[in-house]
Amino acid sequence: MASSESAQRILVTGGAGFIGSHTVVQLLKAEFRVSIIDNLDNSAMEAVDRVRDLVGPELSQNLEFHLGDLRKMEDLEKLFSQTKFDAVIHFAGLKAVGESVAYPRRYFDNNLVGTINLYEVMSKYDCKKMVFSSSATVYGEPEKIPCVEDFKLQAVNPYGRTKLFLEEIARDIQKAEPDWRIILLRYFNPVGAHESGKIGEDPKGIPNNLMPYIQQVAVGRLPKLNVFGHDYPTKDGSAIRDYIHVMDLADGHIAALRKIFTTENIGCMTYNLGTGRGTSVLEMVAAFEKAYGKKIPIKLCPRRPGDATAVYASTEKAEKELGWKARYGIDEMCRDQWNWAKNNPLGYQSKP
Repeated sequence: MASSESAQRILVTGGAGFIGSHTVVQLLKAEFRVSIIDNLDNSAMEAVDRVRDLVGPELSQNLEFHLGDLRKMEDLEKLFSQTKFDAVIHFAGLKAVGESVAYPRRYFDNNLVGTINLYEVMSKYDCKKMVFSSSATVYGEPEKIPCVEDFKLQAVNPYGRTKLFLEEIARDIQKAEPDWRIILLRYFNPVGAHESGKIGEDPKGIPNNLMPYIQQVAVGRLPKLNVFGHDYPTKDGSAIRDYIHVMDLADGHIAALRKIFTTENIGCMTYNLGTGRGTSVLEMVAAFEKAYGKKIPIKLCPRRPGDATAVYASTEKAEKELGWKARYGIDEMCRDQWNWAKNNPLGYQSKP
């Protein structure tokens, strides 16, 4: 084992969240040293404790947690003045489409201000390598599918626009200061959980995404699943998305990090992380029912404004340039999701 002294130190913003916590596990297993900064706004300290459990006592010595908010310059200053980081993986941000439509200022404050502060401090302390958590929402309602990285970008809601603005900001900063190396990862629909069932997605409030919603119906926290849109021009009338297992997504970040460390003039690159396959909402419900062994009661509801009919990824670029490809299908996604749900019916809380 490489001594942890020589290992590269990665700052993971939002590392206590759903995708962050799973990525931290994979970083530690790959022998990186990891510091998390998280304000626990939509995440739980329990997730970090469980990450330590999962990787064991030796590797968890390479993990530090800092409670902090990217909107507070002093929190970032304190962190960067004490520790030299080799790169940053930037997850921290709010991510609910519906909420962003109702409270756009909250999204601009969190997602934009926090990230601009982060660039400021990274530049000051000469840490100019970033893997950024972007989103397939930057494609809006794509004119054709699968979505290829060089498509015209057209976000259709404030959340998606924050990701689009942040991509543009990254490109502008890198152009002005060519020593930056930035990879923007556009995620499709992350689902599933760590196979141990110890960590998974635990949204606060009513979930916005399909799988945590199904999961809460399965454990009896919600009475039924609302399926938004059953008259789309698809084979079963429900919308089509590209669901990707969170562990595949986590491995995509490791691949991006390795690319940044080994490629001198990478500039600012963009990659889709998805499976390259579209699955309808009702197909996903059926796959979950198979894992769960029972029916999920559903209610067909009208379409939600701003929802596209079908969105899935072209994954060729990531396969070719990052050497990364999703390994899991929807059966494994649902199996791991249900395993997490039945072991943690209340998410990270032990009682309601």
